[in-house]
Amino acid sequence: MADPMTPDSSNPFTSVPVEITISVGKARPAISDLLKLGENSVLQLDRRVDDPVELFIGDKLIARGQLEEIEGSADGQLAVRLTELADLQNGLG
Repeated sequence: MADPMTPDSSNPFTSVPVEITISVGKARPAISDLLKLGENSVLQLDRRVDDPVELFIGDKLIARGQLEEIEGSADGQLAVRLTELADLQNGLG
């Protein structure tokens, strides 16, 4: 049986790009507060800076990780260091 973690180079779908969404948190402002938002407003999230971020494909949680700045990046390019991977059949708790 083939290892499910090893890409099958004969499968044409292995080269199809997949978009991963990184979620840093959620905000739940009242509509009245939302209507007051403007440039330079601050929207408070339900997470702290050091909390893990969540990685999604569509609405499926596939991993968690920590945001990092890429070393040597002059423009502050971000990356995610994966700390927890989902069982892709059953998701992540």
